[in-house]
Amino acid sequence: MKSTFNYGTDHLTVGICLDIAAGKTKGIINSEATEMIKASWGAVKKIVHDHHPVYGINTGFGPLCDTRISEEDTSLLQSNILKSHSVGVGKPIPQEIAKLMMITKVHALAQGYSGIALSTLERIIWHIDNDIIPVVPEKGSVGASGDLAPLSHLFLPLISLGEVFEKGERLPAGQVLNKHGLKPLSLGPKEGLALINGTQFILSFAIKAVQRFDAALNRADLIGAMSLEGLMGSIRPFDERLHNIRPFKGTRMVARRLFTLLDGSEINSSHISCDRVQDPYSLRCMPQVHGASRNAWLHLKELTEIELNSVTDNPVIFNADDTISGGNFHGQPLALPLDYATTAAAEIGNIADRRCYLMSEGRYGLPKLLTHDAGLNSGLMIPQYTTAALVTENKTLCFPASADSVPTSLGQEDHVSMGSISGRKLHQVIDNIEHIQAIELLYAAQAMDFRRPLRSTPVIEACHQLVRRHVDFIQDDRVFADDINNLYKLITDGSLLKTANEAAIAHQIDLSHDEFGIY
Repeated sequence: MKSTFNYGTDHLTVGICLDIAAGKTKGIINSEATEMIKASWGAVKKIVHDHHPVYGINTGFGPLCDTRISEEDTSLLQSNILKSHSVGVGKPIPQEIAKLMMITKVHALAQGYSGIALSTLERIIWHIDNDIIPVVPEKGSVGASGDLAPLSHLFLPLISLGEVFEKGERLPAGQVLNKHGLKPLSLGPKEGLALINGTQFILSFAIKAVQRFDAALNRADLIGAMSLEGLMGSIRPFDERLHNIRPFKGTRMVARRLFTLLDGSEINSSHISCDRVQDPYSLRCMPQVHGASRNAWLHLKELTEIELNSVTDNPVIFNADDTISGGNFHGQPLALPLDYATTAAAEIGNIADRRCYLMSEGRYGLPKLLTHDAGLNSGLMIPQYTTAALVTENKTLCFPASADSVPTSLGQEDHVSMGSISGRKLHQVIDNIEHIQAIELLYAAQAMDFRRPLRSTPVIEACHQLVRRHVDFIQDDRVFADDINNLYKLITDGSLLKTANEAAIAHQIDLSHDEFGIY
């Protein structure tokens, strides 16, 4: 039986939002939210009837805010704004992101400050529940005044315009609505503006980034531990006493996980008395580097959850006599942490590339390029070229979009966040990290094989065995792109982390990090 979530009254988290999008949880509007929605809708109708000037209800938009709109034209004004603001370009955003946009928009509007009709929210929920997802172009939002262009495309189907995805097919929205016996909505005063004024494009990219970045950070610790074993590194730098005297949350968490992953390893025990004084930074400083990125993730998650439960349109309707034209639609509160997270994510790839290079150097008893017959075979020389290329590509993506602003709307909107670009760039960086981690996994598994017959811990060995079920030990040169793609699949489909978690549970090893969860 599905759990339920009450739009407008319950507290929404990243995890719950993703569960609604996945169909694991059903979002509903309960009686309390219904009353709040109806009261706000009634307030808007009273404003129109009393001819009290309120932005976007009976005035034009942007620089046309001083242009009065007659009572009989207030509905036409709202459908016009959806059409005129649908100016997005580029390929469609992922359907999951578009679905998250609808979920987060319903939750914001259902809090009763936006002056929207209950029937409009019910139609959006119909799209969510039936997985009929509007086509939304990826580019065109400046991240202030709301994500105007993408949200306009998202809600064109409400008035039987635009396109939708249904069962993998891209179709005209009007055709799909007709098939399901639905008529286009006639939007009332304020509804069009309420639909497109908000941060749901930026927010939905942030929601998905919180999930993907979390997985990338978990893999960084796991694959980093495998690399350390292959390089016969020390676990002493992960002693909790060291991190208790510099107690950053992320650093302590990573040190604890690395120590837990490696404690009891035969490989580690075999060189406790060696004369190596200390390891290179890419091994020794994993708690500090991975941990700093984890702190950035924590900050992004915290601010994303605040935004998830916020009202971000304009004007805000407290009652018919109390409306405020403010700036809750401005994307800066998320744009800055998204840019911060982009740099933090890029560093996870940067340090992984250094470990790949370290494993190929022929140090610490490993053969040069991790092959017995270097010369005739190039071994693992060139995969590190790919990590180097991806690391540099990520660096170029780290320029903060939020550091730029181009005035719009004839100067009325003279500072914008560009947070929509921040959100998309973060995902590009994570895409590259997934490939970098696949390559580090290739190196780490190969390096560990040169330590046989010594074994690592149950979790590390389970992950090594998973790799070897899909990628053979490298004896001679072959098309390494095939190996990288096989490991990339294990990373992106969740197999690697699932294998690690199952092994941890089976051997009663605690890898939990509840304070860092998404629910």
